[in-house]
Amino acid sequence: MAERASVSGATVFVAPAGPAMTGASDLDQDVESTSVRGDPVALDLEYVLPVRWSDDAELDDLTRYLRWLGRRVDVTVVDGSPHGVFARHAAHWRPHVRHLRPDPDLCYANGKVNGVSTGLRLARHESVIIADDDVRYDDEALREMHRLLGRSDLVRPQNFFHPLPWHARWDSGRTLLNRAIDADYPGTLGIRRSTFLDMGGYDGDVLFENLELIRTVRGHGGVDVSDPGLYVRRLPPDVRRFWSQRVRQAYDDLAQPARMALFLAVLPVLAGLLARGRRVPLAVAAAGVMALAERGRRRAGGAAVYPFTTTLFAPAWVLERAVCSWLALGLRCGRGGAWYAGRRIRVAAHSQRALTRRR
Repeated sequence: MAERASVSGATVFVAPAGPAMTGASDLDQDVESTSVRGDPVALDLEYVLPVRWSDDAELDDLTRYLRWLGRRVDVTVVDGSPHGVFARHAAHWRPHVRHLRPDPDLCYANGKVNGVSTGLRLARHESVIIADDDVRYDDEALREMHRLLGRSDLVRPQNFFHPLPWHARWDSGRTLLNRAIDADYPGTLGIRRSTFLDMGGYDGDVLFENLELIRTVRGHGGVDVSDPGLYVRRLPPDVRRFWSQRVRQAYDDLAQPARMALFLAVLPVLAGLLARGRRVPLAVAAAGVMALAERGRRRAGGAAVYPFTTTLFAPAWVLERAVCSWLALGLRCGRGGAWYAGRRIRVAAHSQRALTRRR
């Protein structure tokens, strides 16, 4: 039985902690090319994938996934790529999924929101999954998302990286700490189409668009489900992209002031302890961070998808975030915002109070 709680006027379900293991073994196998036009859809579910690529380095892998996915649910790919890239995508994807441009009236600074909003406007089903292009669902995860959307307005599953190069283990430290304290922010969400349309969409002139969507649903009085045991695989970025995301992800914490203040305090405290030669408190703090991460790793059967080495990386991630938080604050105060897809965005996400007032 799910527990019910109240968050800023919204009803929030925290799903039971039992694991719902979702790997991707069936996705690792190549699926023969077959058109699904006219084929029955296994689930009354829409999958919206916003993309905007400048090259096609991952085209074959995503095409295999879309071919597999298109046999199970209706898929809408909203593609903001340049003309030549868009045309190549159309040739590969249109036999399997619906492939189209973002609606021309949408011109948000965060292009992902243009794709999400277009997909939800045109969705053929009430239950909709939104996912980044590196997310890989399997059959069990699709079924569970469909089930949870039957009793909620928004569903937040849990991503895990596979495969796990060193930088994915490093970034998994963030995931474990989020799981230990509250819930993580995955690259995929489930939402009811009617809820999205009733609330008039969400603001796309923000950097942390997933948090903006979650808070907008809550501000509208929606039911928000967080399921830490519903695991959905995510492909890790390459090392170059990993490093390019460090400050931008720290900028997201400006939407969570208490969290930002905590990370801003880490470097001054660390410098003070080092100046006084107090290394024992540093070791104790590092051990405490790992203990907290281990709690998140074991929550809801997480040890099955997060190896113990991800816990060991948690102190390194905290130190990284402490440094990048100061850099992010400098971007906000000195540059007017973070640079994203050719534009500078000032607002990470609006506060829950502000979005509730708008309702």
